[in-house]
Amino acid sequence: MKLVWCPDTAVKAYIAAVNALSGRRLDDTSVAELVAAMAGGWGAQLVVEAWAHDAGPATSLALHAAVQHTGGRHVCVVPTQEVAAQYDAAAEVLVGDAGEAMAAMEGVDLVVVDCRRRDAGMVMRAARPGARGMVMVCEGAAGVRKRCGAAGVLAAGTRLVRRTYLPIGSGVEVLHVGVGKGPSLGGRGRWIRHVDHDTKEEHVFRRR
Repeated sequence: MKLVWCPDTAVKAYIAAVNALSGRRLDDTSVAELVAAMAGGWGAQLVVEAWAHDAGPATSLALHAAVQHTGGRHVCVVPTQEVAAQYDAAAEVLVGDAGEAMAAMEGVDLVVVDCRRRDAGMVMRAARPGARGMVMVCEGAAGVRKRCGAAGVLAAGTRLVRRTYLPIGSGVEVLHVGVGKGPSLGGRGRWIRHVDHDTKEEHVFRRR
């Protein structure tokens, strides 16, 4: 199995997110609307997000609206009860260590991580994709992109099907993680791009 994009659901999720955010005094909501469309388009059944303490609820509100069109589960991991109070009923809120919470959930379809978190890499490595693979959205990726990019923190052996960087907000890096064994991403070295001529999938990995 693999993730299949549905443009109709993506549009419905996007519109639902715009409506959910309208009338609220929020900063730029472009990233929130983008990830909502992704959740809808990929038909995400388990969406998990982990933000820094001052991120605000915009993305959670948008994702909550999006999963109404996929019938999925939406979980937001926050560090304290004070932060949890900001989210109202916009998500299933878990308070505590994001890495431990992520490791306890199986079959994640979409994970959204704030790269400003000190444990962002650990959270990403702890995510357990489902049978269709998983999409990772790394917000605030402008800083890490200057180094090795968000993909550089993934565990060795992770199958990275494709990755892209979008200059939206403070930078968004999107990673499509496949299932099964893949080329190692561990260590340093230059990136190698390979396209499978049979499946047309793009694989990105590092040469040691």
